[in-house]
Amino acid sequence: MDACYQIDDTSQIISPGLIIFKDLVKDNLQKMVEIVGDPTRLRPHCKTHKMREIIALELSMGIEKHKAATFPEAEMLADTGVKDISLAYNLVGPNITRAVEFRKRWPDVSLQVTADHPGPIVQLGEAMSAAGTEIEVLLDLNTGQNRTGLEPGETAVELYQMIANTPGLIAAGLHVYDGQNHQIDFQEREAAVKAVWNDVSRLRDQLITEGLAVPRIVAGATGSFPIFASIDDPDIEVCPGTCVLHDVGYGELFPDLKFTPAGLVLTRVISRPDPDRITLDLGYKAIASDPAMENRCRFPDLPDAKAVLQNEEHLVVMSALANEFQPGDELLAIPRHICPTSALHKSVTVVSEGQVVDHWNVAARDRFLSV
Repeated sequence: MDACYQIDDTSQIISPGLIIFKDLVKDNLQKMVEIVGDPTRLRPHCKTHKMREIIALELSMGIEKHKAATFPEAEMLADTGVKDISLAYNLVGPNITRAVEFRKRWPDVSLQVTADHPGPIVQLGEAMSAAGTEIEVLLDLNTGQNRTGLEPGETAVELYQMIANTPGLIAAGLHVYDGQNHQIDFQEREAAVKAVWNDVSRLRDQLITEGLAVPRIVAGATGSFPIFASIDDPDIEVCPGTCVLHDVGYGELFPDLKFTPAGLVLTRVISRPDPDRITLDLGYKAIASDPAMENRCRFPDLPDAKAVLQNEEHLVVMSALANEFQPGDELLAIPRHICPTSALHKSVTVVSEGQVVDHWNVAARDRFLSV
């Protein structure tokens, strides 16, 4: 095991348990700032960790703009002192009422939400006007992932104009998420991101020509944020997320990003059903199960481990070293996908320089906090 993952005393850590290595988190945040050169260009996404304490670390480094996907995440950000929040999710149903409640509770917070359809725009404007308040709206653009958003073009121009003309709404810029750009080769990824930017910048320029303000372009994801950061445009705000804790999946997808996994799961052997298998208390209630079975995690101290069965509370792995393990023995697992793994844990154990120094709540894992 790498020395950076040393835990001097694990006897009081309940397994399976998410361990946050605080020194590595700080290192990852510092690398993030170094990549962009100026923390004011950053708008990191909190969905990866959902913890107030990590937000406080980012604020202490001058990172004042933040991104969220849910109202609990936005609420956590506001409660931690963030004054500029992009809630990058198109609001429908009760979430429109929640947006009104959020604006009333935190009137000093700049909250931007996203939209890509006339219906919710009308509903959101009516709700804000009825409440005597306003909300900023980013036009959500489809850059090729085909999940949400409009392709840059005349329809996008018309919808942005509609936002600007709707009472209760303020046209606040463009939301440009390119989660499809997972090219392992950096030059291929760079070319794809630059192609996205060319379309977005032309749209921005057209909007400005028509007299519409475009104060910000909330752009990119973990794999593309260094490329967007390299573009000399003051309106771009880059949005890394996973790299704060990092994981196996992004380590393989983006070998050019030199971040270190900082959120690992402590697990214990509970059975050795035969000489080449061990069973761990690492079910899919403890580690993300969206990757394929054999790729859900990596064990630094058991590199040949192959997962063959996972249930709610169990993970069975095959290994040539299985006969060296006994019930109660411990392993650390690096998740392949840390974001949903974080959401599976109510709290985390925090380790610094080998010592357990704190416990943090995963504050925004729920669907509802107070608004």
